[in-house]
Amino acid sequence: MWELMVKGGWIMWPIMMCSIAAAVLFLERVFHLHRAQIKPDDFLNGIYTIVNRGNTAEAVSICDQTPGPVAHMVRTALLHSDEPPEELKQTITKVGLGEIPRLEKHMGGLLTIAQVTPLLGLMGTILGLIRIFMVMEQNAPLAEIGDLSAGIWQALITSAIGICVSIPAFAAYNFLLSRVEAITLNMEYAAEEIYRFLVYDRNPGDPSNETL
Repeated sequence: MWELMVKGGWIMWPIMMCSIAAAVLFLERVFHLHRAQIKPDDFLNGIYTIVNRGNTAEAVSICDQTPGPVAHMVRTALLHSDEPPEELKQTITKVGLGEIPRLEKHMGGLLTIAQVTPLLGLMGTILGLIRIFMVMEQNAPLAEIGDLSAGIWQALITSAIGICVSIPAFAAYNFLLSRVEAITLNMEYAAEEIYRFLVYDRNPGDPSNETL
């Protein structure tokens, strides 16, 4: 690897830095999204049971202890359940929209790396070709392949490494995007379910329907 770095020239260093940054961003997002994704049905059923027992404070506490946007939305809905239905719906929607940027945090950086690294490789290729022509001009008309090999190595290695970094970075971005979309669908489902429960389905005989 060190030999490739040397033959690729200085452009290899920013490409390698991009590869390290992509790995760090991907691992951080995977861990965050893994914690953020829960089974909404199981979670909501537990919340419904607790609220119908008249213990809304315990339900809010469970939401506080559960990571992820679904729990945050449900917590907000419980705390604002005394609002009129339209205001409650707007409150839940606002919270959900605010959670999406948190899910997508750093993903733009990963996509940028996937787009920039092939360009860095192309720059290395151009620099390698310039190096070749400079040597040909200096040694003309007796330029030999050994004189040109350094530029050829630089042109080929930088393009290859740039593409090798870009492909997994782009694949990682799309993988994370699919996870974000899955969590967003869970958020939409949870928002509709908790709204329906608080407005229509909550046990009317429970005193917690009136106040929290």
